[in-house]
Amino acid sequence: VQLQASGGGLVQAGGSLRLSCVGSGATFSINDIGWYRQFPGKQREWVASVSRWGRTNYAGSVEGRFTISRDNVKNTVTLQMNSLKPEDTAVYSCNVVPPRKEYWGQGTLVTVSS
Repeated sequence: VQLQASGGGLVQAGGSLRLSCVGSGATFSINDIGWYRQFPGKQREWVASVSRWGRTNYAGSVEGRFTISRDNVKNTVTLQMNSLKPEDTAVYSCNVVPPRKEYWGQGTLVTVSS
């Protein structure tokens, strides 16, 4: 089962994007779900996560700018990204926490121009 991310695109610095992650009901309902990003030539890093109960956590680099939320009825997790910076440019993916290899989808590219 893969978790599919969408919503990426090209935006100017200071702009906003909203990413969506969709998965199966069983995957979403019992797991914490996280957003991760991968910079070119670098390892994937954790960005934010939301527990099955709705508690959120953020990496220091995005706290105050990104907001993660989940809808267990629609089996979606959303990442609202505001005040985007060029250094946020990366491929964003979603997965359970901790991530499982079989759940990685294609990811969605976010490009922030200066």
